[in-house]
Amino acid sequence: MSFEDDLDAILVKGKEKAAADILKAVEITYGEIPYVFQFMQDSPEILITKVLHNNAIQRSSTLDAKTIELISVAVSAAMRCSHCLKLHIRIASNLGIPDDQIAAAVFLAGNLASASVLATATRHLDNEREVCRVCEIGSSACEIHGDNKNE
Repeated sequence: MSFEDDLDAILVKGKEKAAADILKAVEITYGEIPYVFQFMQDSPEILITKVLHNNAIQRSSTLDAKTIELISVAVSAAMRCSHCLKLHIRIASNLGIPDDQIAAAVFLAGNLASASVLATATRHLDNEREVCRVCEIGSSACEIHGDNKNE
């Protein structure tokens, strides 16, 4: 279905029926309804706009479903969202993605998350070297405290 078809269906069915149909379609596609979508079912306007947004991103992408799911696994792992990670691992498995590819996505995510921690921390460390520990003025040589700047 196109974006216009989705909008027409919502207008014809009404938001409550359209939301219920969306949940059925999600369950058929993924084999389950993600918790966040279940939570949104009492707010059909929010659910509908969330799904329309998701669909627009996927429709505009040239990535296949398996690649999208491996990215979803990696991002879920990097964000440490255990609920998302479990869901996306199940979906990836249901799509026929081998465990070694799912593991590779997780390992890559872990590597990037680790690099992010190190990059952020070392930048802060470099910046703090230039700050007087006594007065917290950012200069390489504190005129007030002199040699005490790194105490």
